[in-house]
Amino acid sequence: MEEWITLELERTELGDARRTKRLIKIGENLSAKPEASVPVASGTWAETKATYDFWDSPYITPSMIRQGHIDATVERIEKHQIVLAIQDTTELNYTTHKAMSGIGYLDSKYAQGLKVHSVFTVSVQGVPLGIIEQQMWARNEVELGKAELRKQKSTADKESQKWLDGLKLTDSIIPQSVRVVTIADREADIYDLFACSRRPGSDFLIRATQNRCLDGSEQHLWETLSSQKSQGTMTVEVNRSITQPQRTATLDIRYTTIAIAPPQNRAKAEQLAPVTLQAILVTEADPPPECEPITWLLLTTLEITSLEDVHSYVRWYSYRWLIERYHYVLKSGCGVEKLQLETAQRLEMALATYSIVAGAFVVADLLSSLFSG
Repeated sequence: MEEWITLELERTELGDARRTKRLIKIGENLSAKPEASVPVASGTWAETKATYDFWDSPYITPSMIRQGHIDATVERIEKHQIVLAIQDTTELNYTTHKAMSGIGYLDSKYAQGLKVHSVFTVSVQGVPLGIIEQQMWARNEVELGKAELRKQKSTADKESQKWLDGLKLTDSIIPQSVRVVTIADREADIYDLFACSRRPGSDFLIRATQNRCLDGSEQHLWETLSSQKSQGTMTVEVNRSITQPQRTATLDIRYTTIAIAPPQNRAKAEQLAPVTLQAILVTEADPPPECEPITWLLLTTLEITSLEDVHSYVRWYSYRWLIERYHYVLKSGCGVEKLQLETAQRLEMALATYSIVAGAFVVADLLSSLFSG
């Protein structure tokens, strides 16, 4: 693991070779004992102080720390014809860290911490390739309790913009010779994401949650898909979770072309147009009684020419658990919520370092499970 960290970080440009050498040493220490505190992982007080000094350096930014890993990830991406760019958001809870500054409220208004949004790339075979983007922010306390006012804001002024920013960065950083498919869960079911401009060879595969109005139809989205005739079945591997065991699920498939109607609550001056997409509904047949059955309604710009295309797209979406695994490793495996750091700024530097360590462990964990299987 330490050797992988070294190779991943040695190309990082921090303005001084000694800083890069220090980053590599920190990465090696943390990857050797990811669950340990920084002092325990560092081994000595001198190494511990060097780590904290590095994270406090005014000459280094979190993006600089990640850049070497991102460059290595792009090199891995270039070897593929198609890659999946999975987006997801998690939160870091620091409610008990009373002395920490620069944090804000979380999804629970009684909790304090930071939000983290990542773009994690994966091959179409489900092999992790690495992080290409990560944002971290604290919510402004003045926004707490003003959900109705936030609804009136444009997407650009809301957290929802993170999905569009992630897609645009993905389009810019991944070579145009590689087709990229952005994958996200129901939180990304946003008209502005569906309608945003994309480079050639850029598509998305988003799980729907809203029962949207359809252009030229009296039926809504879910009724339209449910009324389609079954067009076959397929099986997918469902990853183990806290609430259910790993299993093989048999899915019934329905799909059709639809046109999403633009939101009615937007200003007429925007001149929003319908967006034509492919919609895929898969429902699990005969799920185990202890398991929540799969029901995925997927919206995509990918072309469907056959049932085999649908099989591929559903399987690609099933790899979304990998980013959840990545965030789990970052928080539980690497213990970033236990870090005793005084400021959010220092924490963001630490997170940039740990994000590379967590990525290495997700790769190692997946390869181990494939080998043992």
